[in-house]
Amino acid sequence: MNILLLNGPNLNLLGEREPEVYGSTTLQQLELLVTARAEELGAKIRAYQSNHEGVLIDRLHEWRRWATGCIFNPGAYTHTSYALRDAIAAMPQVRVVEVHLSDLKKREPWRQVSVLADVVAHRIQGKGIAGYLEALEWLAANPAR
Repeated sequence: MNILLLNGPNLNLLGEREPEVYGSTTLQQLELLVTARAEELGAKIRAYQSNHEGVLIDRLHEWRRWATGCIFNPGAYTHTSYALRDAIAAMPQVRVVEVHLSDLKKREPWRQVSVLADVVAHRIQGKGIAGYLEALEWLAANPAR
C-alpha cells in the first residue's frame, strides 16, 4: 500500500499556529508518527506540504500512479478549491481521505462546507493528530478494488 500524506496551506505552522485549535504537534512530528504506523502496516508514505494550490494539484497528478491512497488535509482549500476537487475526481483509483484537525461543524459557517466532500472516499474531522492515524487505518482496512 502506497499512501500520499498531503497537507495544505498553513499546516507547516503546526505546533505554533493556534495550538488551542490545532494542537502542539509539529508537521515533522506528525509525518514521523504517520510514517512509523504505516511501516507497521506494511505501507509506504510520501509526505508533502505546500501553501500553494497548484503545487498540491501537481503532487496529486505526479504521484497518482504510485499511490493507492491519500491522506489529505487541504486546509482552507477545502472550502474554495474546485481545482483540487477536480484533481481528486480525475484519479478514482486513489482513495482520498479528507482529514481536518478541528471539527469543521463547530467552526465558522464558511468552514462547514467542503467542496471536496463528494469526491473523497472518507472524511475525518475534529480528532486532532489522531485523525491522521485513523485515516491510515481506514485506508488499510478498505483496500482499493
